[in-house]
Amino acid sequence: MKQYLDLCQRIINDGVWVENKRTGKRCLTVINADLTYDVENNQFPIITTRKSFWKAAIAELLGYIRGYDNAADFRALGTKSWDANANENAAWLNNPARKGHDDMGRVYGVQGRHWKKHDGTELDQLAKIVYNLSNGIDDRGEILTFHNPGEFELGCLRPCMHTHTFSLLGDTLYLTSYQRSCDVPLGLNFNQIQVFTLLALMAQITGKTPGQAYHKIINAHIYEDQVELMRDVQLKREPYLSPKLEINPNIKSLKDLETWVTLDDFNVVGYQHHDAIKYPFSV
Repeated sequence: MKQYLDLCQRIINDGVWVENKRTGKRCLTVINADLTYDVENNQFPIITTRKSFWKAAIAELLGYIRGYDNAADFRALGTKSWDANANENAAWLNNPARKGHDDMGRVYGVQGRHWKKHDGTELDQLAKIVYNLSNGIDDRGEILTFHNPGEFELGCLRPCMHTHTFSLLGDTLYLTSYQRSCDVPLGLNFNQIQVFTLLALMAQITGKTPGQAYHKIINAHIYEDQVELMRDVQLKREPYLSPKLEINPNIKSLKDLETWVTLDDFNVVGYQHHDAIKYPFSV
């Protein structure tokens, strides 16, 4: 929690105003932020200085793991996080690649599970990683990436957190996640939960011990209509201790994650938080 608040304060103190063409808003921006999450000791990195709706973050992660490309599928899992980008993004609404209401196109999990190869066949990046890690293999390329510049125009949004690299040292599994852009008041709340949970899940289904998760953000920003709430409300609050994340131990394979797992298989224990803050969301 401290590293999150330190980043927010750094942006308020040292950020530079940058105009964002997509949203038409200015952002206070800093370059490069590194966060570390202690998955080994289950220090769940959830925001405590405001209420965090953690279930939606995990639901979104499950949708990525399943390769979903439709906002309705994400809603069925328990999150509306893709409704706006699928249905309110003017550029995407006018894109001939869009297949209709709720279509997201070839973004995030689609790339991770159905990467198009040069010969027209598909590559399942995640399945390869799970197979290797389950067999104690780290080829120094256990990389899950959603960043496919050749297909940016086929999706409603370029990936923000775009690449996850898994590393094995003995039986301990580590994760390094890379994010090109981060809406810190809103997005980072989701992103840090997802990085932590992804490592915890991958360790569980591959039979490894989770270690640390490393989260690198390139462009960290606060939108102009979020600054006052962050500076005058959230940063004035004292954080609580980190809670714990409980995951159903019966989740033992990638197939389990693809089929029967729901939000009922996750629980956050000991979560104390301040009141919710309604930050504006920029499409």
